[in-house]
Amino acid sequence: MNAPTTSPDRPDTPSKPHSAHWGVFSAAWKDGVLNVQPHPRDPDPNPLIQNFTNALDHPVRVTAPMVRRGWLERGPGPDASRGRDGYVQVGWDEALDLLAAELQRVKNAHGAQAVFGGSYGWSSAGRFHHAQSQVHRFLNTALGGYVRSVNSYSAGASAVILPHVLGSMDDVARRNVTWEQIVAHTDVVLAFGGMALKNSRVASGGISRHIERESMRQAAARGCRFINISPLASDFPLDAHAEWVQAVPGTDVALMLALVHELVINDWHDKAFLAEFCEGWDEFEAYLLGRVDGHAKNAGWASALCGLPASKIVEMARRLPGKRVLVTVAHSLQRAEHGEQPVWMAAVLAAALGQLGLPGGGYAYALGTLAHYGKRSNAVPVASLPQGVNGVKDFIPVARIADMLLHPGQPFDYNGKRMRYPHIRLAYWAGGNPFHHHQDLKRLTQAFATLDTFVVHEIGWTATARHADIVLPCTMTLEREDIGGAPTDPLLVAMHRIAAPNGQARDDYDIFADLSERLGARAAFTEGRNSGEWLRHLYEKTRAALQEKGLDAPSFDAFWERGELVLPQQDDDGGILRAFRNDPAGKPLPTPSGKVQISSETIAGFGYADCPGHPAWLPPRYAPTARHPLYLVANQPATRLHSQFDFGAHSVSQKRQGREVCTLHPQDAAARGIAEGDIVRLFNERGACLASAALSTGIMQGVAQLPTGAWYDPVHDADGNVTLCGHGNPNILTRDVGTSSLAQGCSGQLTTIQIERHDGVLPAIRTFEAPQPLRIST
Repeated sequence: MNAPTTSPDRPDTPSKPHSAHWGVFSAAWKDGVLNVQPHPRDPDPNPLIQNFTNALDHPVRVTAPMVRRGWLERGPGPDASRGRDGYVQVGWDEALDLLAAELQRVKNAHGAQAVFGGSYGWSSAGRFHHAQSQVHRFLNTALGGYVRSVNSYSAGASAVILPHVLGSMDDVARRNVTWEQIVAHTDVVLAFGGMALKNSRVASGGISRHIERESMRQAAARGCRFINISPLASDFPLDAHAEWVQAVPGTDVALMLALVHELVINDWHDKAFLAEFCEGWDEFEAYLLGRVDGHAKNAGWASALCGLPASKIVEMARRLPGKRVLVTVAHSLQRAEHGEQPVWMAAVLAAALGQLGLPGGGYAYALGTLAHYGKRSNAVPVASLPQGVNGVKDFIPVARIADMLLHPGQPFDYNGKRMRYPHIRLAYWAGGNPFHHHQDLKRLTQAFATLDTFVVHEIGWTATARHADIVLPCTMTLEREDIGGAPTDPLLVAMHRIAAPNGQARDDYDIFADLSERLGARAAFTEGRNSGEWLRHLYEKTRAALQEKGLDAPSFDAFWERGELVLPQQDDDGGILRAFRNDPAGKPLPTPSGKVQISSETIAGFGYADCPGHPAWLPPRYAPTARHPLYLVANQPATRLHSQFDFGAHSVSQKRQGREVCTLHPQDAAARGIAEGDIVRLFNERGACLASAALSTGIMQGVAQLPTGAWYDPVHDADGNVTLCGHGNPNILTRDVGTSSLAQGCSGQLTTIQIERHDGVLPAIRTFEAPQPLRIST
């Protein structure tokens, strides 16, 4: 499975351009093998493109419409056998007739507010064949709307807290400090959670030039000091020559508080900046100095929490005054309990230094987390498929899907509002895998069992597909034509088709067009266009903008023949933070005071005990115990994007004995009798999984690391209960609780576990094998 798939029936082809979220590339068939090459101008290509080489004809592909046996025999309704039932192959007409009738039934009986449009935005870099846009457009035009989700698993807490403090997440993360500025100006980068290249090598819509590694190298050569505050040394590339500071996971806020305390007691903080550009410093300072609770947030106080010597914290603070300092916070920090606090506190640290808005200085949330961040914006638009108008107003924070399904009608808090979970009867998923993104997978299984009907479009038999009632085979990106582009990448790519569809797979668009026809809404969904006509229509927006600027504006046919088009870019010049610093009265921030909210009366007024009116250290509810003494870091994988193409050649080549790799410190391993390469069992009160052990001094003692994205492969006992995941999906261990009442974001980055060597019989890896269709008597 590690080698590219050989397809003797595929003729040799010339190289054709294509685009993915992890890189622009070209692909060609030669002697039945798919060869994939990165774009020649990419200085640091992402090896993830090699996951395509064996994907097209992989045995796990969904090749025909399938209907779960229990749903076909008994009809719609809650069913605990989802995930363990068999499937019956049906023809396309039968599948679409069944689905159209069920959609109509649910709408007639319960209204469009009983339909949840799941899906996530990472399925394809193409701007037209973008599954999330396709399914949402279909539900809006054919049903009149659906219950939606807001925010993301990656940034659920930051997307809510940042507008209260500074501005939108895009303004603070995407239109702010650039890598060019860091190379030229920055003296110190305080990177809480690091800047791992595996993250910054990915961007929704595609990325043609990976510049992060070289930018770090150039900045370091000039004298910039990168400080990696993380339990993982690998959260920075070697090129950055980063100093590794090993703080206890989840204690970054305590460390930030102590750094600010050191600045204040030494009169190193920028009092003029705080007075002119900030609101609420006095209230925060009273907390910082201990006038509120009797506990000064000094280096000694933080030392006991962070596991760092107080002298180290003092030494870190002394390096900052008088320097151009950039504070960054990775998504990982806010994917944890009280995840709003490090996002807010980092902005306060940058404000105390008076650095906000300076070139290469201040606060750049999530820089290094995505390839979008730290780049210039395009000066012309890249169009996307319009989704229509959603007539349903109900929504949930995206990470609360299981809560919604398990507790319909129950109240929940979100961003100052008291809301109620809608009662969902049908979930429609296209372009996403909640059994990757979501936590506590046993609970998620129980949640999906409550549905009347669960519909999935998929290229492969993910765990989500295996829990669905109707599974429709859709094409993968290499089997379609599209336009690849992103607002921060200058290359617009003509995504040529590399191969014909596998089996009976169809484009999402064509599936939805035929469904819409059965529901009397084909004209509304298609607007009279086929896929090729939509591509021309979407391209015209970019072409017209280029023409208006007097720039090269080729026709669609010329663009398609050329394969790519370089778009002009603009310097965002520091965005809203630079504009505010230069003109605080004329360019106020979009906050209640127009200033940086060191404290927030708005948030204080919500009355949330788990998110007070200024950033604060909130002790964790879920700390290590004698029973589960290790922190588990369930971070993003290096061998794939999320769970995409986990069966791909590159991803599989990095597994051991077919299982995901868990990294732990040699001393933690020795204490448990674990050696390099042993199969280990990770477990806690929620579940267990198997993985292969890798020992490294590049991980903090007391911490284990198991990346997300291994396809869920549950092992059942005789009673049908899940005993463990045999493949290594950490979300069977993580908690399904919101970051706080404010954002209700995902808190799946950290949990607590125990590890032991697994000496029993190893279960077979079955997750990359497609289920065999059942035959039922008529």
